[in-house]
This record gives sequence, structure tokens and C-alpha cells, in this order.
Amino acid sequence: MSYVEFSSDAFLAAFFLYCFAFMFYVIAFAGKKWSNRDPIAHQKRWGRIAFIVSSAGLASHLAFFFTRWIGSGQIPTSNMYEFMTFLAMSIMIAYTIVYAIYRKPLLGVFALPLTIIIVAYAAVFPQEVQPLIPALDSIWLKVHVTTAALGEAFFAVGFAAGLMYLLRVMDYNDKTKNGRRAQFWLEFTLYSIIVIVGFIIAVFAFRGAGYEAEFTQEKVIIDSRGVQTETTSNVHYTLPPIFKPYNSEIVSVQPFLGVDKPLFEAPSWMNGINAGRKLNTVVWSIIAGTLIYGLLRLAFRKPLGAVIHPMMDGIDPEDLDEISYRAIAIGFPVFTLGALIFAMIWAEIAWGRFWGWDPKEVWALITWLFYSAYLHFRLSRGWQGLRSSWLAVIGFVIVLFTLIGVNLIIAGLHSYSGV
Repeated sequence: MSYVEFSSDAFLAAFFLYCFAFMFYVIAFAGKKWSNRDPIAHQKRWGRIAFIVSSAGLASHLAFFFTRWIGSGQIPTSNMYEFMTFLAMSIMIAYTIVYAIYRKPLLGVFALPLTIIIVAYAAVFPQEVQPLIPALDSIWLKVHVTTAALGEAFFAVGFAAGLMYLLRVMDYNDKTKNGRRAQFWLEFTLYSIIVIVGFIIAVFAFRGAGYEAEFTQEKVIIDSRGVQTETTSNVHYTLPPIFKPYNSEIVSVQPFLGVDKPLFEAPSWMNGINAGRKLNTVVWSIIAGTLIYGLLRLAFRKPLGAVIHPMMDGIDPEDLDEISYRAIAIGFPVFTLGALIFAMIWAEIAWGRFWGWDPKEVWALITWLFYSAYLHFRLSRGWQGLRSSWLAVIGFVIVLFTLIGVNLIIAGLHSYSGV
């Protein structure tokens, strides 16, 4: 068995260990009410088991990372599959560090699901080892990408603690305008997470069914000398085409629910070889996520936040607020080094300039400015508790857009990170 094959097995083992660890965390905190033993002893016992299993998952994840590195001869952070797996591993490293500081396993209830979702999201992308393009063949790939991802991982832990704080303190009996507004945005945050889950489920469902659709698109290119050339490109879909690429022709479309052609064409301003496919993916993610959310609401007959809220009883919200702040405080200087300083040094070496207003650079700067404002308001204005937690949640939404939205939607010099 080669190192790369072994790494794939280790990755799968890490995923299942994370799933088992999450179940044990749920038993530790949600099941303590039904325990015949002392609830505190029950929580500690199952929390300890959950942390041991999650640590085993992290060890397996580290084995995946290093054996893939050895087998491929390059650090596995050069495409979306490798980067997202590294980000998930970094979140577990960040969680383990925070656990070592505070000795509170409660954060695993939300840190593990976040890791599991990112691992599953990574598995959507092609998993073959791909050779590095010249711009990536640099020592700065290692220091820039790894430190940036580690900083974002601590932001993810801060997000998990902030979201738990909001779920803990939310008063679902508050029928005032402000109370309803807060409940709506918290529920919308949970819905957004489910949309990402919906995307993963939809992709795996149709991929497992062997679904394919193909379109051909002609593009006219006029160079600086006025010479016109025409190129033809094929676009492959793995989800039924609600939207087809702008100005394209059907090569083949498998029928889905009796429909054998796209319902709409992507807008003309979205002209591009992959624009229609990406729009189609976004629409399917919303459809699948909304369906899952609707089924959960139908099953529980109440907002999901109201379902989770009672499970937070007994958790000190001040602990959650402190963990969220400390995680972000640790991640901020690491992110500053990786996403800005090391990135600019690499940009100078690869492209001959420190800054070029590439979309990924711009959103990395926006992320840095947002967390700078978070720390300013926290330290100078005394924004703690509710305000601080909302900022932690919003900040990680910006991180996710920087990682996913910019890589997969906005074209730029960092487009090589996509699929």
C-alpha cells in the first residue's frame, strides 16, 4: 500500500472518529438529565471519553496529512480538498489547545460538528494528488497557507463558543421586537449551516447515483493586436441543471424527475466557463438545505435554536464568552502573520508585487480589519457577552466567504484553489 492510499484510509478513520466523538459529547451534555448517576459525574465521564476519541481522530488526521505529504512529495495544501482537510485538522488542533487551557469539554459539542462538516465538504472535491503550478512551488506556500489556516481555525473555535453563548442566553419567551429580531438572526445562522450540509448531501447523493450533464460553450477572445480567436469548452455538471451556462449548447443531460433540459439560462453578466455551474450549485444547496431545515422544523415543531437551548442548561455563559475571546485573541496574530505578512512576501516573489487588489487579498484584509475591530471593541469599549458573541459569529461568516466564496465564485489569481 502506498503512502497516498494509506493517507486516504487515515482520513476516513479520522472522519468516523470525529463522528463518534460528537455523539459522546452529545451524551455527555444532553444525556445528563436522564442519567441515574450524578449529572456532573456523568458529564465528566462522557466528556473525557469524547475528548479521548476526538484526540484519536486528530492523531489519525495528522497521519493522513504527513503520509500524503510523504507520498506526494509536496505539502497537501495546494487545492480545495487538501486545504479544507488541513483547515479541519487545524480546528481540532485549536480546540485541543483551548481545551488544555480551560479543561472544559463543552466546546466539543459545537467544534466537532464544525470539523465534521468541513471534512465532508472537503470530500466533495477531487482527491487526486495534483502537481503544483509554478506560483505554488515555494517554501512560502508552507508558511503562508498553514499559518493562515491555523489562525482561521482559532476563529472557528471562537465562532463555536460565540454561537453556543447565543443559544445559551437567548430568551425564547421574549416577544418584543428586539427579542424576535435576535431569534430570527440566530435561527438564520443555524439555517445557513444547514444549507452547507444540504450542499454536501446533494452532491454525494447525485454523485452516488452517477448523475452527469454536459454543455459546450464557445468563447470569442480578442487579443491586444485585435486578432480574434474562438475556443470551445465543455462544462460538466454533477447536479441536475436548473441553470445552464450562458450562451451554451446541450451535449447531454440525464433526465431528473422527467425533466431532460435546464429550466433557465444563467444571466449574461455571469458569462464564464464555470459561472452557470456555480450558480446551479448555489441554487441546489439552498433547495437541499431548505428541505432539510423544513423537515427538522416539522419534526420538532419549533425553531431549531429553541430545541438546542434547553441542552445548554448548566453551562456558564461567561465561560463561553471567555473561550470565544481567548480563541480569537490567539488566532488574530497567527492570521496576521499568515494571511497578510507572509502572503505579501510570497506575492512579491511569485508575482512581483506585495499587493494587487486580488479578490482573495481584499477579503483577507476585510477579515483582518473585522477582527481588529472585534478586539478594539472588546478591549476598549467593553463589548462582552452578547455583542462580542455576535461579532464572533459574523466574523467567521466572513472567513467562510473568504475561503469558499472567493475561491469558487470570484475569479482571480487564487482561482487555482478551486476545482
